[in-house]
Amino acid sequence: MDKKMFCFQCEQTVGCAGCTGNSGVCGKKADTARLQDELTGALIGLARAVDSTTAISKRTGQVIIEGLFTTVTNVNFDDASIENMIQKVRAEKERLVPDCSKCQSPCGRTDEYDMQQLWNADEDIRSLKSLILFGIRGMAAYAYHASVLNYEDADVDRFFCEALFRIGYEESVEGLLPTVLKVGEINLKCMALLDKANTQTYGTPEPTAVTLAVEKGPFIVVTGHDLKDLQLLLEQTEGKGINIYTHGEMLPAHAYPFLKKFPHLKGHFGTAWQNQQKEFDHLPAPILYTTNCLMPPKNSYADRVFTTEVVAFPGAVHIDEQKDFTPVIKKALELGGYKEDRQFSGINGGTKVTTGFGHAAILSHAGTVVEAVKSGAIRHFFLVAGCDGTKPGRNYYTEFVKQAPSDSIILTLACGKFRFNDLDLGEIGGLPRLMDVGQCNDAYGAVRIALALADAFGCKGMRIEKASEVETSVSHCNIYFLQRKERGISFREFLFLIDYNLCLLATVLTLLL
Repeated sequence: MDKKMFCFQCEQTVGCAGCTGNSGVCGKKADTARLQDELTGALIGLARAVDSTTAISKRTGQVIIEGLFTTVTNVNFDDASIENMIQKVRAEKERLVPDCSKCQSPCGRTDEYDMQQLWNADEDIRSLKSLILFGIRGMAAYAYHASVLNYEDADVDRFFCEALFRIGYEESVEGLLPTVLKVGEINLKCMALLDKANTQTYGTPEPTAVTLAVEKGPFIVVTGHDLKDLQLLLEQTEGKGINIYTHGEMLPAHAYPFLKKFPHLKGHFGTAWQNQQKEFDHLPAPILYTTNCLMPPKNSYADRVFTTEVVAFPGAVHIDEQKDFTPVIKKALELGGYKEDRQFSGINGGTKVTTGFGHAAILSHAGTVVEAVKSGAIRHFFLVAGCDGTKPGRNYYTEFVKQAPSDSIILTLACGKFRFNDLDLGEIGGLPRLMDVGQCNDAYGAVRIALALADAFGCKGMRIEKASEVETSVSHCNIYFLQRKERGISFREFLFLIDYNLCLLATVLTLLL
């Protein structure tokens, strides 16, 4: 491919085929894309250097996870930062195999991989390797957030090496297919690990109503997914007269008991990632990006963008591993916030949203749900989930939820929820018809809920072969909702409408009972 760049890892990509010009749809420059390819090739070289007979060290595992996370769409736009990560990966390989760089008769086994080999490979091989690569990139984000809370899993770390090794060496469909499916198996374990890390650190999420109003005075908007960064910021802003508002996928933070105890965690600002350039325009407050999704900031608010962890953008102030948020706090006090209270609304005009309906919260009412299903009060379950985007026609999800039968329960997760989460759909038997399961990684909770419902009604399993780090996990679970009759009534539907791109491959997964 004789192009300035090639990237097709997100569903926004040009023509659903790939970004190949001076920059991608996400705003990533061609030089940045090439550096991300170089980083990926270096990671494959590091994976080749890992001895398959020994346990991967924590140090090596962290380098691989950080490197993979750096290449996720809308995370890192800073060439210098990516170059530093490349050198970090090479230094780790040198530590593991110091003699390779000095060898007079190099075997090539630990060489870095040229990503042009992948992009120019046979289309079946390219597709399978891309599924693996994009899947482990998304999984690395989950593993990274778990590790920040000191939760790790040796099997997950080992699989990152195995998958990278396969991308660099395996050239047969037969050899790659098992690894594609294993992405789902290991990602399910990784999501369970992060679920455990979050709940054991911050408590089990509780159903919580969250206002969309912003009080007058200094405030900070926190976006991304990292609960630890939010915790540290809340602690450092206590007593300073600064309020904190979540944005995007940070909304579910309001449901965690530990975080709810901070009275200056006031509410939620804005909607999904693709609207940030409009919503942040001339915002009188700083924005802290803890993870994706970062869009290139407009001049009207570029001076108040702060990044941390693996997120980086040229010219933005980066908060390093010391986690001293003083620059963010000073900017909040300098800007001063709004002069008067402001009432904002969601896409549909609602002034509040709810969150906190994780698997523990929903399954604690399993008896109520089962009885409502048996009585016919609940006849459908719909999970409308995934990451939002800019393409026309996405109002379909809003219309779908609005028109869903009144005897249905709508579960949602990830930032696609902002298309409809401010709607008031009422209740069924004391249960709200619209329930927010959480962030994109809380797809694990949706799987737990689906499995519990299947078990409660004696449904059997079917393999669902869909590709992404989440969809392959569903496939691994072998979920099958078998249509049957109960007392002459067509059995309930559990419909997954998933337009998922965290692993950065758009997929629609539909399961009909």
